[in-house]
Amino acid sequence: MAGRELTSLRSPRVKAARRLAKRAFRRRESRFLAEGPQAVREALRIPGGLAELFTTAEAEARHPELVLAAERAGAPVLRVSGEIMAELAQTVTPQGLLAVCEFVDVPLEEALKAGPRLVTVLAHVRDPGNAGTVLRTADAAGSEAVVFTDASVDPYNGKCVRASAGSLFHLPVVVGPRFGELAAELKGAGLTVLAADGAGDRTLDEAIDQGLLARPAAWVFGNEAWGLPEEILAHADEVVRVPIYGRAESLNLATAAAVCLYASARAQRGAAAAGEAVPPE
Repeated sequence: MAGRELTSLRSPRVKAARRLAKRAFRRRESRFLAEGPQAVREALRIPGGLAELFTTAEAEARHPELVLAAERAGAPVLRVSGEIMAELAQTVTPQGLLAVCEFVDVPLEEALKAGPRLVTVLAHVRDPGNAGTVLRTADAAGSEAVVFTDASVDPYNGKCVRASAGSLFHLPVVVGPRFGELAAELKGAGLTVLAADGAGDRTLDEAIDQGLLARPAAWVFGNEAWGLPEEILAHADEVVRVPIYGRAESLNLATAAAVCLYASARAQRGAAAAGEAVPPE
């Protein structure tokens, strides 16, 4: 278990961890912070994924199995005071466990080499909470990769990591490609590029009825406030809108993503179970 308690903000280990709250330092070190027992548990499932664990005495007593697992994985376990944990954590009420983790993103070619049938793309998504929730939704719907384009938020932003609820560690994440090149790679991998946008010519219901969603697909989701720019829509095979049956102006990003991804997942599974051929393009 952890040894002597660190109580000074000037401790080199504490200072190094605090710097990871900034994107520039995360990029330089290829490390990020993941807070709470769920995130620590998921990070431990990746060999070498957890580089260091900070814990308070109270959290160590509540989660001895996680502390022991970190030690067995060869990660230093550092006990800190409640005051230090409050400085390290990025939440109002820290849970007492904070992991320093190695980056988990992979190159695009690695994410596509297994021939995924469902991929999620975040383009111009700037809100980290939205991005993390979409990542979690994609994981739940069975998406086999999530791509953050160069114009999107950093997936290692603390709020994004928390909103993903551990899903950041579950599936391949690709960071930083430009959309034009990305679209070409997705199509080359046999994926239909579907842009979710309120101005789409085809509704989601029509896409389902016409068999479009039974094909392998990459869904592209944009900024909640202003949607997808024209240059991205131009690269899509289809622009699809979620129909609004009531009086709401629109759906929020995470809800729209859930509706679209689950529609594809259901159509693909239904076609596979029935042994149906995918309709030709």
